[in-house]
Amino acid sequence: MGGSSFIPVGFYKSPIRVVAAFLFRSRMTQRARVAEKTFEIQELKRTIDQQQRELASLQRELAESRVHVARLEEENQRWRTEPIRLPDDPPLPHHQFGPRMISFCVNLARVAGLRASVVCLELIVEWLNVQMDLPVWTTVRNWMMRLGVALIEEPVEAADDWIWFADHSNQIGREKVLAIVGVQASKLPPPGMALRHEDLRPLAVVPGISWNTADVANAYQKLADRIGVPQTIVVDGASELRDGAEILRKRGKSPLVLGDFKHFAANVMNKVVGGSQSFNDFLSKLGSTRSAIQQTEMGHFTPPSPRPKARFMNLAAILNWGEMLSWQLSHPDTKARHGVSKARMQEKLGWLKAYQKDLPRWAACQAVVSKSITFVNEQGLSKGSADRLAIELAQLCQCVESREVAKRLITFLRESEAKLAAGQRLPLSTEILESTFGLFKQLERQHSKGGYTSLLAAFGALMKPATPDSIRSAFSRVSVKQTIEWVNQHLKQTLASKRRTAYAEFAKATST
Repeated sequence: MGGSSFIPVGFYKSPIRVVAAFLFRSRMTQRARVAEKTFEIQELKRTIDQQQRELASLQRELAESRVHVARLEEENQRWRTEPIRLPDDPPLPHHQFGPRMISFCVNLARVAGLRASVVCLELIVEWLNVQMDLPVWTTVRNWMMRLGVALIEEPVEAADDWIWFADHSNQIGREKVLAIVGVQASKLPPPGMALRHEDLRPLAVVPGISWNTADVANAYQKLADRIGVPQTIVVDGASELRDGAEILRKRGKSPLVLGDFKHFAANVMNKVVGGSQSFNDFLSKLGSTRSAIQQTEMGHFTPPSPRPKARFMNLAAILNWGEMLSWQLSHPDTKARHGVSKARMQEKLGWLKAYQKDLPRWAACQAVVSKSITFVNEQGLSKGSADRLAIELAQLCQCVESREVAKRLITFLRESEAKLAAGQRLPLSTEILESTFGLFKQLERQHSKGGYTSLLAAFGALMKPATPDSIRSAFSRVSVKQTIEWVNQHLKQTLASKRRTAYAEFAKATST
């Protein structure tokens, strides 16, 4: 038989038909397996082909990425060796700098101060390794003054819904400044959002020695001649600011004069809280305590500095300090008292225990005032404001005094809203103008205690950030000469110039 695979039929014990059937089924099974394996081989070949195509594509992308990375590395290396190029900023006519640089310096000075703005600019230029000329701080000062005058004297669109905010500010000396800013009622922010500085427009900045009713009326008259009679004037409790509006009634229109809610609230606190001997004794001991502990191991317990002016508009920090220290005195194991003996605490701050019942009552009154001021600033004045405020204050009235404060504030709001027409909504606070005075003093820095100077011309530039477009527009309308004329017209002789004269006369007289 050798290698033959032939098997005689007689070898099988089963009948031939059974054997044939078995062999046939075996053959068909093998054929099916062969077909299945053939299909699998074809699928694997297709998969391999697809993977090879994807691999080729990835290899091409990798090659392209390597070329791109090489190009970026080349550009990066070139940038490292080349100086940084600042944005294109062609100088304005008759200027060394462009509007982008001017607006940047003005905005930097608004938040950091005049001298500090130039220092910051020098640090930025040094960090960028840029070689360029920089303005000095006096140049930035002149830019702000020119921009301020341009904004104050900027033409105002005709409208019959202007709202004026008028207030006085003074430093040392006799000079006072009457500032008036405005916003149209149609452009007030929606309820729930307080007025912002950028919502306002500076309308008048008028320094003067005497500000009686006639002087204020004259200032109102000049402004009305320029932009028209306002719909509303919001003032604090100064009678000359309120009564001066009578001059505008002669023009055939009667602007609504509203009192400032925050000043009224401060007066209420003065009567309800400040009228007690206990509170005045508390303030007296507060000052002596500050001097006694601020240079000791108890320095972190030093009370806030009291403000002699507008005291009852700034009580929150003092009362919060009093409540905190009262709690610390009752808890000797706190971390804050570590290193301070009980005897020292009792010696320097033990007097607060006598006010443990008063402090919560005063704080409740302050909470009512703070909540009311926030409500008025964000919601404004409209029909139903008093009732809505009453709901807001219901849970804060925890004592007789706080209920009395709330009652007076709600009454003031109800009397104010009675002057409004149906659907009318107006602001009832000059706080936004007062904060602008604060921005101006921040710009003056240490000079804020030296009387007004020509920097007053920059007051209008504090309202909103400068832009290249606003710089172009302002400088095209107001020249350096016109800025100087504005200063000479409004500031005849400043306190600083009188002081320099006094020293100059002394030096001349004693030089020999």
